[in-house]
Order: sequence, then structure tokens, then C-alpha cells
Amino acid sequence: MYSTPWQERYAEKVMTARDALRAIKRGHTVFVGSGASGPQVLVEEMAKWSADFADLKVVHLLTLIPAPYAEPKFKHRFRHNAFFVGDNVREAVAEGRADYTPIYLSEIPGLFKSGRFHIDVALIQITPPDDHGFCSYGVSVDVVKSAAESADYVIAGVNPQMPWTWGDSFIHVDHIDALVENDVFLPEFRYPEPDEVTQKIGENVASLIEDGSTLQLGIGAVPASILPGLKDKKDLGIHTEMLTDAILDLIKTGVVTNARKTLHRGKAVISFCVGTSRLYDFVGRNPFFEFHPSDYVNDPFVISQNDKMVAINAALEVDLTGQVCSDSLGYLFYSGIGGQVDFIRGAARSRGGKPIIVLPSTTRDGTVSRIVSRLSEGAGVVITRGDVHYVVTEYGIADLHGKNIRERALALIHIAHPKFREELLEQAKLRHYIFVDQLPPLGVYPAELETCATFDGVEVFFRPIKPTDEAMMQELFYSLSEDSIYYRFFHRTQVMPHKKVQHFTTIDYQKDMAIVGLVEEEGREKIIAVGRYALLEPESNMAEAALLVQDDWQGKGIGSWLLRYLIQIAKSRKITGFKAQVVADNRAPLRMAHKTGYTVETTLEDGVFMVSFKFQERGETPE
Repeated sequence: MYSTPWQERYAEKVMTARDALRAIKRGHTVFVGSGASGPQVLVEEMAKWSADFADLKVVHLLTLIPAPYAEPKFKHRFRHNAFFVGDNVREAVAEGRADYTPIYLSEIPGLFKSGRFHIDVALIQITPPDDHGFCSYGVSVDVVKSAAESADYVIAGVNPQMPWTWGDSFIHVDHIDALVENDVFLPEFRYPEPDEVTQKIGENVASLIEDGSTLQLGIGAVPASILPGLKDKKDLGIHTEMLTDAILDLIKTGVVTNARKTLHRGKAVISFCVGTSRLYDFVGRNPFFEFHPSDYVNDPFVISQNDKMVAINAALEVDLTGQVCSDSLGYLFYSGIGGQVDFIRGAARSRGGKPIIVLPSTTRDGTVSRIVSRLSEGAGVVITRGDVHYVVTEYGIADLHGKNIRERALALIHIAHPKFREELLEQAKLRHYIFVDQLPPLGVYPAELETCATFDGVEVFFRPIKPTDEAMMQELFYSLSEDSIYYRFFHRTQVMPHKKVQHFTTIDYQKDMAIVGLVEEEGREKIIAVGRYALLEPESNMAEAALLVQDDWQGKGIGSWLLRYLIQIAKSRKITGFKAQVVADNRAPLRMAHKTGYTVETTLEDGVFMVSFKFQERGETPE
């Protein structure tokens, strides 16, 4: 029991930065607080009095404050050890003047608590105390709390500009050894405005996110770029290690409510935030947010308790087997493992969860593909082949989970930049990842043509066909009756091998178009209908059209819907009309053609109707 009020005990611990730092001895390990809560005054003073130190080991996660201990002139005084390589220490790590420790963010607090990584002195920054002597860790709880609780000696900068945050975010003044009062602005951080590429990636990712999902956004401009595309979503939740300004507008407009979360309902759970004063002001004393340490927020078991957990993290490159590198550029350590693996695995185990890796298809200057036949020499695997699910670029979405190497390679080539696709295809053939006769991807996938329609109470998802649809197209073919096969292919063929089916799934999306209708059965997608056209008469811009609906789904209006949709697409691509061949006793396609309202011309030759109609009739003018 204390015999004096906490205020008196607090006053006894207040001292200058210089006096507080006298606790640091040569050879000590010194922890520095994370992100925007880095103790600026203490670090500046430590550098100022560097002559008093020798062989200090300075450790931290990403920090926004300057890192003078990583400068060449201090190499005999300090040695930095990065748990995450940020801009302020990247050069030091690259030149060998600093170290990098790869580790999952969820495991760092346990490393400190166990004593396996011993901290002599922790330099942190906190709020002034409340009426009961408790201070808040403010905008960074992450590994700061465990470091402060594990260190032999704690020096805290007390900053009135640090916002008070709720959650597991408190330390009592009795657990602090030295207090240095200061009043400094928190460092600010801004992502650049999304460019065309990141906007498109954001749109593709947004298409995967359902109402009621809980989001984690990893570090980087690309994950942040998805947020504008979520403005029409409902009741999204937040469970993420890092929060930035990008989320604020979605909170203020009511898109993010946390109302449908299955863990911490009504609360946004985070471990640290970095951004502008707008963000820091917003989280201050705001019960909408709960800050928790990284061993809780990043625990895959905890993460998985959020239904529809969506984890969105950036990569530097992905190879054709699905291996993801996100912490190094070849031998150059660029960032860190951070919380990627924690959230990828947690989301994978969530009911309805989606782990997503995002990256531009090329480097910024467009000269190097980020989808690669093999990872760069020296590049490390952060997300393994077994952990990867969705990979997204500006050219589309590759769903790799449960897919074989051939399917993965084709899916990733399909979302690579078009100018690198043939090269990647040839590399995949050399490695025997794919068929040696595999056709190259021909066009850019038009995601804007994706849509849904309902038939007899069942929603069918329609989208352009992809080269990766081979297996589903074969499954569709082998499910057809003999009559359906005959009506579509004009002979009773029994087989649909790769050599043949790939010509149906590989199209250019301009002169050729194929729209497939998909339903979900037993947890997987299944193609139940295909409508296609091919421009065979460039002079007249007339295209040959064909429809196929699986027997169990016939008679529900799907064929008529597909024909109307194909006409809409064809007209937008300046095609003037359709031609088709129809077996004489197959009357359904004839009825569909006449229902379009266009003037239909038919001639009968050898038991086959030759059907044609042009789109410019009914008083229409060319578009």
C-alpha cells in the first residue's frame, strides 16, 4: 500500500530527458515506442548524448519519428534491430549497419514477456494521467504495452497532445520509473492519392466484400485504395492492426458501423493508428474504438472469430505457384512480415472470410512484372502457397485456394499485365506448370460486364468467361443430355478435351465474347449456361451467336436473358447483328430470336435454320 497520493509519487518521477536517460547503460537493449507515438524528445536527447553510450541495441517496429541512431556517424554507439523495416532505417539495414528480425507481429509481445528478448529500458510516450493515475498509450498499443510491462526500466514522455484511447490501453504512473513532460505534435502520415491502377485494384477488391464484413487493411497505399469503392456497402466492421485516415469517411457516412461484428460488436478493434491530426483527434476519447495489444488483435484465433473477416494486404511480387513475397526486394529487406500472415490465416479460418493479397501488375515504371515465373533471387516467402487465397491486380482477381499449380499459373497469368503474359506463359510451359499447347491469354478481362439476375428465386452470377474456366466448362459439357450436345455442337460428340475446350475459354473480349452463368452448389461455383458470339464477318460487323443452358436449368428464361445481354454487349462494341445456326427441331432459340423485337430472317438448309437479325431495325440508329 502506498502512503502518499499518486500525484506526489508522479511528481517525484518527473525529471529532464537528460536525467531520465542516465538509466541507460552501455550494452543495454532499448525499446522505442511505435508509429506516431514514438518518443521524439527522448530519442533526440539519446542521440545528443551519444558519447555517453556504447553498443546500445535499439529495437522497435515501424516509427514515424527520425531515427538518428541508424545514421552512419553513430554506428559505434548504436545498433538498430528492426522488427519492421521502415523508411527511416531501410538504408541502415541495407548497408549492414542495422539488423532485421523477421517475426509475426502477434508473437512479438510474447517474445518480450517470456524474457527471451530482454529489454533493459523502454522509451515510450503516453498521455497525462487521469484522476486515478492511469495514462493511456494513445495511438500505439501494439507491442508498446508488452515492452513497457517487460522492461527493467520505463521512461515515458508525457505529452498532452497524445489522444486518450480506450481498450486495453493503460499504464499506471506507479509502473513508470521516469517521467519527462513535453508538448509536441504527433508526426503525421499521408498516403498519396490513389492513381488509376490503385483505383482499379480497389474496385476489384471491393467486389469481393459483402455487407456485414469485418475488414483488416494492411500497410500500403494499395490496401487503402479500396475504401472509396466501399461507399455503398452496409454495416462493415473493423478489426485491424493499423488504422489510417482513409477509414474516417466510411465511419462518418455510416458505412462502417461494427453493428454486425461477431466479436466486439459495435467496436472497431485496432492496435495502432498512423495518419493526420484529423485521425488522432477522431480517435481521442472515442468509445467507437478499442485499442488492444498485438498479441490479441493479431492472434489468428481471435481474428477468425469475426465472421466474414476480410484481410487485405499488399505484396511486392507473387510467383506462378502462389508464393508471396512482401518484405524484400531480392536481397534487400524492404519492410517486414508484420501482421500479414496473422490476418491471412485468421481470415481463412473465419466463417465466410476472405484473405486477399493485392499488388499492381508491374513496378511503378511498368518495366517489370510483379507476377513472376519465380521469385527474385534472395526474395523471401512471407505467404506460402498453402496460405494464399485471393490475389488481386488492376487486371482482375485470381482465386488460388484449393487450385492445382496449372490452375494457379493460368489464373495469375490472366491478371498479369498483358505485355508480360506471353512471356509468363512460356516460362510456365518450360516448368511444366501448364499444358505445352496452352493458348496465350488474348484480351483484358472486362470486369464491368459482371452482373447478376434471378430465375425462379435463384440468383445467377453472370461474367465473361476466363481461361481458368476449362474444368467448369468440361463439367458443364459432361452434364448435358445427348440432345443438348447435339443442338449446340451439331453432332453427338462424347468428349471435350483440353485441346478443344481451351478454344471456348480463351477469347479476346472484343471480337469474341462469352458470358457464363454461375451458381453456387455445395460450396463451389458451377457453370450452368454460356452465351457467346464471335465476329466472323468484319466487313458487315455481323457476329455468329450461340447459347447453351444446362438441362436442369432450361425453361427458366436464362437463355432469353443471355441473348438480350449479348446483344447489349455486342452493340456497345459496334457489332451490327447476329447470325446463328439452329437445328430444325430445336425451336427454343428461334422463339428467343423473335422475342428480341428485331426482324429475323431464316432459311432452312439440310435440316438447319440459318438465322440472322440486325440491331439497327425498330427505328434505331447506329450507336
